Amino acid sequence: MLREFREFAVRGNVVDMAVGIIIGAAFGRIVGSLVDDVVMPPIGWLLGKVDFSDLYINLSGEAYASLAAAKEAGAPVIGYGVFINTIIHFVIVAFAVFILIKWINRLREMAGEQIAAEPPPPSREEVLLTEIRDLLKRNPR
Repeated sequence: MLREFREFAVRGNVVDMAVGIIIGAAFGRIVGSLVDDVVMPPIGWLLGKVDFSDLYINLSGEAYASLAAAKEAGAPVIGYGVFINTIIHFVIVAFAVFILIKWINRLREMAGEQIAAEPPPPSREEVLLTEIRDLLKRNPR
């Protein structure tokens, strides 16, 4: 069982997947920072100095200074500002993945064109006929 696990773990696809997950997690943090620290502040400023991450609907009826204060008090809230940030985060990640897949497909097409430009290998019959011809040239009778 350990041998099978080792073979599975060091197989190329698993290692590639692990690298992808690690890079994806780091990319997610970068995009999260981009949304929270770069994209949303100017949008909030343009809309009247609103901090989207602090937008919420308080379901308890009591007044709280911020979303964090309402959550700390245990009040039921709907944090729609955080949801808006998450949607923007998703759109940026989805667009980046779209561009990456498009780029990979373009590279594959270019590689396919180069492969197609090479002549196809001779058929089995052609190889056999060539061998017969060469044998007859060496042993004329």
